[in-house]
Amino acid sequence: MRKKIISIFTMCMIYMLAGCNGIPSFQNSQTIENRDVTDDERNAAVMDIVPTEKIMELEDGFSAVRYEGGYGFDEFLSSGGAASDGEVIEFLTQNMLGDLDLGFMGEIFGCSTIAVKNADGEALFGRNFDWNSCEAMVVMSYPENAYASISTVNMDFIRQGAGGVAGLALKADEIKTIAALYAPLDGMNEKGLAVSVNMIQDSATIDQNTDKPDITTTTAIRLVLDKAATVDEALDLLEQYDMHASMGMMVHFAMADSGGKSVVVEYIDNEMVVTQTPAVTNFYLAEGERHGVGTEQSHERYDILMKSLEENGSMDETKVRDTLDRVSKDNFGEFESTEWSIVFNLKEGKAVYYHRENYTQGYVFTIQ
Repeated sequence: MRKKIISIFTMCMIYMLAGCNGIPSFQNSQTIENRDVTDDERNAAVMDIVPTEKIMELEDGFSAVRYEGGYGFDEFLSSGGAASDGEVIEFLTQNMLGDLDLGFMGEIFGCSTIAVKNADGEALFGRNFDWNSCEAMVVMSYPENAYASISTVNMDFIRQGAGGVAGLALKADEIKTIAALYAPLDGMNEKGLAVSVNMIQDSATIDQNTDKPDITTTTAIRLVLDKAATVDEALDLLEQYDMHASMGMMVHFAMADSGGKSVVVEYIDNEMVVTQTPAVTNFYLAEGERHGVGTEQSHERYDILMKSLEENGSMDETKVRDTLDRVSKDNFGEFESTEWSIVFNLKEGKAVYYHRENYTQGYVFTIQ
């Protein structure tokens, strides 16, 4: 654990979680490294992004960074994890000097995910994250003793504390990046496992209380990205922890792997329930008395996703993107926007991002 880094920052976690024209060829696209992006490059249909340790802004409200090395997650788990966002913050700021600058935010929002194979049998996973305007950051992580991954963070949930350690000169980008590694909302790892968290509007919450170690919403995502190669391995991992929803809100997890398995993980009366499904929005999918509880609009988005699957059978990246466009927030006249959309190719380890419903500009990231 790099204590000198984690000792001078804090982060704010999630209040409410979830969502959530073709993609041009991945070949012959431009590459953006850690430098200023030109107007001509912004106007290109697709750009290959090669992040470095310096946070680079791709456009207003959308950035990317690369992190290599350890960030203390194994130590976090071995210490018993955390039963709340506050405990995650405490772990990260155990050597903090000065006042902490903490706060929580929250608006109800939604998301949509879809899992499908293309004509070549490659598994694809699409994700919309719906929120009001926010700062989104893509984090490419190459940790010690864990799988490499790409994940997305709403940086509005994270802010640096006011305290510091005297005589310690640290990079602000490194501090923000390590904080972001504990707050992913979705992602894919090098083994082709994809995961996202989706909110359910319900008065119930998740607060398991056995003798197992504890984990929170976003640290659960980090757990499966770091440690699981398949959906089955991810489910086995989650069974080993007591889940605690951030800020007491109800969420569920959509997961898919390169073998084509896709499920939703829900917690009903604090019991983990797994349902196979190719689409997830913001209502319970598990059979039983909670089935269907959620927002009316989430049912509408789910029906659109399922209809698209029925009409197409297999989909290429273009059709997945177009399907995400059909369920993006500009179709529903609400206050949110779809802040980011992603098409993951789980076999190739490639992700194409679209920012704020501009589906004519893609940003390509590849786990190498």
